[in-house]
Amino acid sequence: MVNKVEICGVNTAKLPVLSSAQMRELFLAMKTGDRSAREKLIKGNLRLVLSVIQRFTNRGEYVDDLFQVGCIGLIKAIDNFDLSQNVKFSTYAVPMIIGEIRRYLRDNNPIRVSRSLRDTAYKAIQVREFLVNKHSREPSVSEIAEELNMSREEIVFAMDAIQEPVSLFEPIYHDGGDPIFVMDQIGDEKNHDVNWLERISIREALRKLSDREKLILTLRFFEGKTQMEVAEEIGISQAQVSRLEKAALNHMKKYI
Repeated sequence: MVNKVEICGVNTAKLPVLSSAQMRELFLAMKTGDRSAREKLIKGNLRLVLSVIQRFTNRGEYVDDLFQVGCIGLIKAIDNFDLSQNVKFSTYAVPMIIGEIRRYLRDNNPIRVSRSLRDTAYKAIQVREFLVNKHSREPSVSEIAEELNMSREEIVFAMDAIQEPVSLFEPIYHDGGDPIFVMDQIGDEKNHDVNWLERISIREALRKLSDREKLILTLRFFEGKTQMEVAEEIGISQAQVSRLEKAALNHMKKYI
């Protein structure tokens, strides 16, 4: 009972494990119409689903939901598995379980994507897999677009649209100490310490100017007015504004 973990009412500690010989016998029995053999195959491979959903547990989804979706992928794999291919069942089933979970996550993405965009993206994924098998290399976006008779921009836009959002608090590195999160790798130029110090220096330097010099710099650089507009507002010539502005800036440089 210490290791008991229930998912969807299933006690994972008591899940059966089937040998290769048992798997083969059950598949042969299932092909003859034995429904109990199919049930035993499903129950005997639920640990496979558990191992797959571990990859998706950091996405904020309920484990029960992922388990149920993974079971759908498992059932599809059992119903379509071909013994004559001489391939381990787990090798065949794991990609199908992963694919089912990924489809579920894409369809339940909090960022809503139109059906047409999703369809384009899925077609692009299928074409990519086809071209990889055909040429034994990763195809370019242009090659995928040409195969689908679409523009390169349409393919890129569709593929970007189905990308899953990443949490700022998702760990990207952990060496046993404090983990490094995504947010730790994002620079913030607006709130950088250097900029903060520069703003303080500028504020202090402005205090050293005369009232007219402060007014000219405020109108020019904080309100975005031209020298001519400043000249008309304070009643002096544009040449005087230019001279006073230059002198004020040079004066400020001494204090920054």
